[in-house]
Amino acid sequence: MLPGRPLLASSELMRGSAVVPILKPGTLEFISHNAEQTIRLGQRLGEMLRPGDILCLYGALGAGKTAFARGVGRGWGAIPGVTSPTFVLVHEHTRQADDLRLIHVDAYRLAGPEDALTFGLDELLADRHPVLIEWPERVAELLPAERLNITFNFLDSERRQIFFEALGKSYEDLLEAFRRRTFGA
Repeated sequence: MLPGRPLLASSELMRGSAVVPILKPGTLEFISHNAEQTIRLGQRLGEMLRPGDILCLYGALGAGKTAFARGVGRGWGAIPGVTSPTFVLVHEHTRQADDLRLIHVDAYRLAGPEDALTFGLDELLADRHPVLIEWPERVAELLPAERLNITFNFLDSERRQIFFEALGKSYEDLLEAFRRRTFGA
């Protein structure tokens, strides 16, 4: 089961004269109206990635995971740009700013965590490089407890609900900084 939440009409609810958040702390919901907006949202997060950050991208085929990952790579400064690693499982991207690598894993073709151990996913997750994982549910047993889960849901042919869930204080701080930088709130 995906970690996403039911679709919400709004992230706030009026109760009397007070505004009551529907989403719990450490979460964020966004409606993307097209692929370019999804890429731009990923770019904003990519600009903020820190060494060792782990982003888990959940969602059905075509839901926007790779578009978002492309944006993350663009914001992070990946050379060359991020593409879907489906047929090679792992792409490692560099950038001019430093010696870090952005690790992009597509676990779609994996039968389970054992397959991921054959290419060293456990070592990649323990390293200092940021890691993006598409189809993380296929390697759930290997994932660290602290990470940023991002779930993509279809609303229609163009629009997507993107739900962020920070697991751990470091990712709560990252998500809050991302919220302020992206939405000013």
